[in-house]
Amino acid sequence: MSIAQSTACGPRIVLISLADDPGKQTVTLKNVIGIDHAVVMVKELDKAAENWKRLGFTVSPRGTHSAHMGSGNYTIMFDPDYMELLGVLTETEHNAPARSFLAKHGDGIERVAFTAVDSAAGAEEIRARGYTPIGPTDFERPVTMPDGRISAAKFRTFQWPVAEAPGGVRIFACQHKTRETVWIPELMKHANGAKRLRQVLIATQDAAKDAAHLARMIDREVRTEQDGAIAVPSGSDRADFVFLTRDRLAKRYPEISLAGSPERGGAGLVIAADLTQAEKALGSAGLRSGGGICVAPAAANGTLLAFVGACPPPAPGCRRS
Repeated sequence: MSIAQSTACGPRIVLISLADDPGKQTVTLKNVIGIDHAVVMVKELDKAAENWKRLGFTVSPRGTHSAHMGSGNYTIMFDPDYMELLGVLTETEHNAPARSFLAKHGDGIERVAFTAVDSAAGAEEIRARGYTPIGPTDFERPVTMPDGRISAAKFRTFQWPVAEAPGGVRIFACQHKTRETVWIPELMKHANGAKRLRQVLIATQDAAKDAAHLARMIDREVRTEQDGAIAVPSGSDRADFVFLTRDRLAKRYPEISLAGSPERGGAGLVIAADLTQAEKALGSAGLRSGGGICVAPAAANGTLLAFVGACPPPAPGCRRS
């Protein structure tokens, strides 16, 4: 089925197709509603936080996870999603995959979380589809609130099997038990005008295969964009996954050096923003390319950042690119 749609936010959509049998409708997961946050794994957590502050982001105070997890994080909050800078503080069995990623790839997008309505029910949904879930797991981290009070951010997560990583990116789902200690208004205003995630860019030599892999895992459809990239909507009005070759990524952003960007794996984030604010805040780190203002992977811990103007809601029956 084809759909014609023009948008200032990205390439025009030219095709929609189902991930599996074209004659069979998928049954959407009821407890997974779209991208919640993207995780940028970093070797030096505190230095990474300072780097993203220089790029005009408001960065949360550092959080420390449980001894079992052995990790710490900083968050960069948008609406309705966010980004997480994640680092290993103590080696544990739980963070072995993250350590392996850092050893092999260095800093960059290592996994992406979906919002879970109910993690226990969501885990059973993917089990029924043939994926043995990891979890659900409950954990929390201390949070210093703007008024100085110490509170806690509490979560329940589940993961798809570690080996199921479309395009080299792991996926999991996160149920927020205490949204008020995560989406703190003071942390949601950014000097660079960032508003929300629009796309997670995943580099791969076989975009169609990896996109279909993800689409099966989350019961979504795939679509082909005008430049041949393959998109998988994550659900609701949340950001899309976009699978494309590194060469195609270079053609999208011809003025940007991709040094430090992976041949296969999470390559970048497209962020809706106020472009006037973005250009001012980024200074020499921001370059105009691909219809937006971009930061090269080498300047953003292995992650290409593409700031684009906020798009209006899509017309009925259309999907956002």
